[in-house]
Amino acid sequence: MITLTLTEIADATGGVLHDAPDPQMRITGRSASDSREVGHGGMFVAVAGARVDGHDFVDQAVATGASCVLATRPVGVPAVVVPDVTAALGRLAQHVLTRTGTQIIALTGSAGKTSTKDLLAQVLSRHGETVATPGSFNTEIGLPLTVMRADESTRYLVLEMGARHRGDIAYLASLTPPQIGVVLNVGSAHVGEFGSREAIATAKAELVEALPAADQDGVAVLNADDELVAAMATRTTATTLMYGTAEGAAIRATDIEVTAGRASFVLHTPDGQAPVTLRLLGTHQVHNGLAVAAVVHALGMDTDHIAAALSSAEPVSAGRLQVLDRADGVTIINDAFNANPESMRAGLEALTSLAQGRRTVAVLGEMKELGDTAKAAHADVGQLVGNLGIDVLVTVGTTDEMTALADAARPASPLRVESADDPDVLLPLLNRLLTEGDIVLVKASKSVGLEKFANILHAEVPA
Repeated sequence: MITLTLTEIADATGGVLHDAPDPQMRITGRSASDSREVGHGGMFVAVAGARVDGHDFVDQAVATGASCVLATRPVGVPAVVVPDVTAALGRLAQHVLTRTGTQIIALTGSAGKTSTKDLLAQVLSRHGETVATPGSFNTEIGLPLTVMRADESTRYLVLEMGARHRGDIAYLASLTPPQIGVVLNVGSAHVGEFGSREAIATAKAELVEALPAADQDGVAVLNADDELVAAMATRTTATTLMYGTAEGAAIRATDIEVTAGRASFVLHTPDGQAPVTLRLLGTHQVHNGLAVAAVVHALGMDTDHIAAALSSAEPVSAGRLQVLDRADGVTIINDAFNANPESMRAGLEALTSLAQGRRTVAVLGEMKELGDTAKAAHADVGQLVGNLGIDVLVTVGTTDEMTALADAARPASPLRVESADDPDVLLPLLNRLLTEGDIVLVKASKSVGLEKFANILHAEVPA
């Protein structure tokens, strides 16, 4: 990271120093908006949210190691006081970028952003120092905090961009103008907010609209197998690079095979072809790998090196098809960071592919933010559970959506159906239910609370 003085931060943000006896004091540690995660010598970003006001946690942040605070009012410790912390943080990120000279690669999509970002960061790190969004820090707070981890030696900055409203991605791209933009897919995540997939596509297209023109080396990497994404080629002046399984895609996969949940394929680029065997779980990872291949091809990496790098990349972020093996032979697939119909299908298919004859248990919670489509979407998932031949379904929650999921699953196969009203009663139920060799998928939207539960289940080995 680039060290910044308090004066420099105040100048960049338009802020005023308070309780700062040494204006030249440098910020040398990790900055964070969570008081528990500030590095020693870092800056605590006091965001006032809908439920929690960061200003109430200044003492905890200082105890953790914070040297100063970015705040909207004096807080009794060295602080840069600004009218709007979020806007100030964005301006600070822009200032940091003027001192780095890094190439920015941004990506968005309804599903697969974090897995693709993790893959891309691993591949790029072979060719230069790379900083990437940690976890899903893809908002107007998380993205600038990621930028602040870069320094003069950073060659590539990989940024995940999320959207809950139209204009979100345009704002993020204005803070961190990308040279290469990747759109993975347009699904139904947040359809309750946007109203339709077409409206979601309009929001995602803000990324390619923000790219520089082709003669300024802008590149839009688009999924040829998703018609709403492919159509974004008309919304950018950048060079378009298509990837997918379609014959006309410049970056293409053929001969796709899945063994024990992991895919292999032949990678085709304009420069040649090479075999790839992914270590990440799920057939959908083929498209994520192709998106990465398209980016690094655009940056000049040859096909053999791309294939080798993809084949050696490991899962990074927790809660995304993360495989956890228990001492008693039970395997847990923690995919509970978030959920939508597309990722739910990917998780269930990964469960059955990895099982290879073992008993399959799907522990499923609600998919949020689906609006009027929610009940039908959950019923579709239930039907898929039955059609895939999953042995045991455990639903979590008492909503109409979860009832629809269970009801749709029952007629499709003779599976056993259990239910838990909430995560608190789930552990004893599973302790009674699970037997040696079972393989368990834990999947739900983040607000359901199953992400941490998967780790608890992993640590729980019944006597």
